[in-house]
Amino acid sequence: MKLSQFKFKLPEEQIAEYPTPHRDESRMMVLHRTTGEIEHRMFKDFLEYFDEHDVFVFNDTKVFPARLYGNKEKTGARIEVFLLRELNRDLRLWDVLVDPARKIRIGNKLYFGDDNSIVAEVIDNTTSRGRTLRFLYDGEHEEFKKSLYALGEAPIPHEIIKRPSEPEDLERFQCIFAKHEGAVTAPTAGLHFSKSMMKRMEIKGIESAFITLHCGLGNFRQTDVEDLTKHKMDSEQMFVNHECCSIVNKAKDEGRKICAVGTTVQRALEASVSTEGHIKEYEGWTNKFIFPPHDFSVANAMFSNFHMPLSTLLMLTAAFGGYDYTMAAYEEAIKEGYRFGTYGDVMLIVD
Repeated sequence: MKLSQFKFKLPEEQIAEYPTPHRDESRMMVLHRTTGEIEHRMFKDFLEYFDEHDVFVFNDTKVFPARLYGNKEKTGARIEVFLLRELNRDLRLWDVLVDPARKIRIGNKLYFGDDNSIVAEVIDNTTSRGRTLRFLYDGEHEEFKKSLYALGEAPIPHEIIKRPSEPEDLERFQCIFAKHEGAVTAPTAGLHFSKSMMKRMEIKGIESAFITLHCGLGNFRQTDVEDLTKHKMDSEQMFVNHECCSIVNKAKDEGRKICAVGTTVQRALEASVSTEGHIKEYEGWTNKFIFPPHDFSVANAMFSNFHMPLSTLLMLTAAFGGYDYTMAAYEEAIKEGYRFGTYGDVMLIVD
């Protein structure tokens, strides 16, 4: 498939700047992938499509407040520092992106906080915007992390949401079941699930399983090759444990519905499936890129937000829903005023 096949005109006003007042109040489009039939519902109606013993697979990665602003020594220039991951806990080394990057060279010091209480030194250039920082901090690791995160804000994607981050985003840009820290963006399909909806699922007898895939910035990176077979995804760390495998494999053997909550879950399931069609325990990194046509081995239902044109997230969704049906559904979504992006509405794809 070609990149240009995922281009569509998205009106600016349909990109959600804020979430709905309550998590579970989004609109939901239901796409039946065998017929192309579309239904317009509310997210709270999703239980009608599932039965007792069906399984939902969630991504329980936890977003940390990755975006900080520091000042460069001497000039005082304001620099955005986006934390990607901790490289060495004892040495306080972090892999980061800086903006504007041209001003930041090896040996420069950056000061953070109103009282400059945290200082970092640039010790390496990794990419055009990438740097390795060593934070100079005396104290316990937990105390350091707490101080660092207190200076950070929710890393809402400015590629999609053009406003500055607000304190409320720390709560809303996080799934309620988030557990294992390591993501710099939220698995957005999971944001719709409230405590009361999780309770209603439990009452209906729907089972929940959890994978962990630490979502990285690659989710927003432009695809710059027309031939999709040549596109390389960024690697993301992922964990599939024994309990998840047991729940999912049992459901598969019994012919139940297995619903992947979001594109990251689909990628994790497809990356950990064996030739016999069962998922197996996994701990490592994945750069699996899924685009049409793709034969999915595990999930037979999927939740996904409405994604941006030309995004790898849209490509995966189209691979699951069928390219023609998915693109027709997106056209309908624009016509019907659905909200797109991180804080937007949701699509449920079922057979």
